[in-house]
Amino acid sequence: MYQVRQAYLESEILQADPLRLVQLLYRGAIEAVGKARLHLQRGEIKARSAQITKAMDILAELASSMDLERGGDLAKNLVMLYDYMIAQLQTANFQQVEGPLVEVEKLLTTLAEAWEQIAPQTLPGSSMELAACASGEEAGYSPRSFVY
Repeated sequence: MYQVRQAYLESEILQADPLRLVQLLYRGAIEAVGKARLHLQRGEIKARSAQITKAMDILAELASSMDLERGGDLAKNLVMLYDYMIAQLQTANFQQVEGPLVEVEKLLTTLAEAWEQIAPQTLPGSSMELAACASGEEAGYSPRSFVY
């Protein structure tokens, strides 16, 4: 079953436009944080750390692929928010506490919901341009490495 899901996710990523790639990355980060919370509650240290690392990697990639020139203040604010969430995830991992995980999960969910509201028909051209600024598409970035 895992291999079927993996193949589906890889196919979805390969066919996705920049807007969808950003949405998939948010979904992956939210899932990783949710799994980290479960592993924390069960006392599964290695699995918790792996999921937190996955979420931090996704956030770091989103931050580093941001086009600050084209994205302006929105891009700068998102980078600062991603950095804050990474710091919260580090705190959760080092202190083995759930509070920062809950906060990051809420922030990611809010951001994911906002990206869901961005539709090409609502903002012709600009939503795709914004997504390209945030997805690193122009840099040749592919989020396939986060599907694991």
